[in-house]
Amino acid sequence: MAFSGGDITEWFKSSGIEEVECLVPDMAGVARGKILPASKFLKGAESGGLRLPEEIFVLTVTGRYVPTPETTNAASTDMVLVPDTSTARLVPWYDEPTAEVICDCTYLDGSPVDISPRSVLKRVLKLYEEKGWKPVIAPELEFYLVAVNTDPDYPLEPPIGRSGRAEAGGQAYGIDAANEFDPIVEDIYEFCETQNIDIDTLSHESGAAQLEINFNHGDPLELADQVFLFKRSVRQAALAHNIYATFMAKPHEDEPGSSMHIHQSVIDARTGKNIFATKSGSDSKLLLQHIAGLQRYLPAAMPLFAPNVNSYRRLVPYSDAPTNVHWSHDNRTVGFRVPSSDGANRRVENRVPGADANPYLAIAGSLACGYLGMTEKLKPNAPVEGSAYRYAFTLPQHLGDALSKLNYTKPLKQVLGTRFIDALQEVKVYEMQQYRRVISSWEREFLLLNV
Repeated sequence: MAFSGGDITEWFKSSGIEEVECLVPDMAGVARGKILPASKFLKGAESGGLRLPEEIFVLTVTGRYVPTPETTNAASTDMVLVPDTSTARLVPWYDEPTAEVICDCTYLDGSPVDISPRSVLKRVLKLYEEKGWKPVIAPELEFYLVAVNTDPDYPLEPPIGRSGRAEAGGQAYGIDAANEFDPIVEDIYEFCETQNIDIDTLSHESGAAQLEINFNHGDPLELADQVFLFKRSVRQAALAHNIYATFMAKPHEDEPGSSMHIHQSVIDARTGKNIFATKSGSDSKLLLQHIAGLQRYLPAAMPLFAPNVNSYRRLVPYSDAPTNVHWSHDNRTVGFRVPSSDGANRRVENRVPGADANPYLAIAGSLACGYLGMTEKLKPNAPVEGSAYRYAFTLPQHLGDALSKLNYTKPLKQVLGTRFIDALQEVKVYEMQQYRRVISSWEREFLLLNV
């Protein structure tokens, strides 16, 4: 059950809510925040007493702070958590009635914390608003179900389904294969219905125990909130059945990776018409400029779409993942696909982001690239005929390369915010340093006795 407006105090009373989770998505999309009694939440929200240190935005995915960060204040400046009551929902997996609320972050003077991922998305949406444009997006999110794995050195395995057997191989779009995990899927749909998460269809993807769930189209900020809550919900639903759910971009060596495709279009805020199509229903000049912006700027924005060292393992040829910035109509080998549709539903699908991406940053980055294409009136390359895998690999192939491209792309930094980019760089560079200290099983297998 979600809060539908009015007096939130009354909603707490009528729902029997005694505890509230104040959620803040960090740089990796991890839920940070505070858990407190409902009465203290209401008092703190009114007085500005809900606070966290700004340093949570320079936490790495390991949960460690970047040592001596330059972006944030060394004195650990306090932020005020400002609950967005439109996001208030009942948490469905607790026995006792508990609410969750996503919070914006401001400094003590009321200005937004510009390194907060939710603030970054709001910043990009404000630029569209100033042009009289309203973006519409629809994410598609893939994930794997895996057997419980408590040893990080041991490869992941598919879980046991209803048949009593683990899935031996991928069963793309298999109905019976998807039904193997009906109890988990039913809990996912129940959790989403309780939280007003507007998911649509489910299908089995190409990997063993890999599923995809599509979201209905809507407002970018609302959809980012929903994806943020959805990922948490899926993990909780799986855990209830003693199974893990993972949104890693590439959890298995010999299976396809998991993506978060983002369908995006733009409507005229005054007329409500889709500006990506002409009156006759053909591709508009603005759509082509939007695609050109994705082609020009997406390689530099890759840290927002492929934020982890593992992310780049997904982007390999002939794997249902793109390797370059070509575009085409109804072609799944390209980075940017324009699905067959009527004029009202004309859109471009960004197929680059991985499921491991922070939804706020992936959506912000995708819209930022398209915005620059429209405002700079860029022109795209000709659409590809046939497989785009025959063309050169032009996306960054590792995180260090992506961070370097982002650092030297001034227009993108201006749209997303220079200070945010600096904070992102600090976090990701430190994560790479930590990763490089790890000796892999491949190195032990092939180098130990051979070199």
